[in-house]
Amino acid sequence: MPAIVASLVCGLIFGEGLLISGMTDPQKVLGFLDLFGAWDATLAFVMGGAVAVAASGFAIARRRTAPVVSARFLWPERSDIDAPLVVGAVLFGIGWGLVGICPGPALVNLAGLSLPMVVFVVAMILGMIGYELWRRRTVAADAIETQAIPSRTDG
Repeated sequence: MPAIVASLVCGLIFGEGLLISGMTDPQKVLGFLDLFGAWDATLAFVMGGAVAVAASGFAIARRRTAPVVSARFLWPERSDIDAPLVVGAVLFGIGWGLVGICPGPALVNLAGLSLPMVVFVVAMILGMIGYELWRRRTVAADAIETQAIPSRTDG
């Protein structure tokens, strides 16, 4: 239960930060992406501030022997760059560049119940569900293929 409360508090702080910084406004984000037009550097300052705070938090967490509200640390287990990571990053970037909004601000903007934002969030959720179904099918197919290959010790 403490982890859920901590997640809620962190999410509220994140959402409030997005609102205060103006990052829930797609035009602000598109202004940052418009490198050859009326470029708006605001997003760079928001990202810089976020990286500084996160780096401080990670430095403190790395010194601890156990987390405060969880049974164990959940550090990333992989650091490789593979095709799914690159394809996912490209798709995310295309969507972000076309719309000027990413998942965090989209969820904050959902509170306004504007039809375009509702459609965006529904499409985002459908994309997540589609990926999960594809991943499960791929993992199941790999497991079947592994079982179908006879070992060299078989007669």
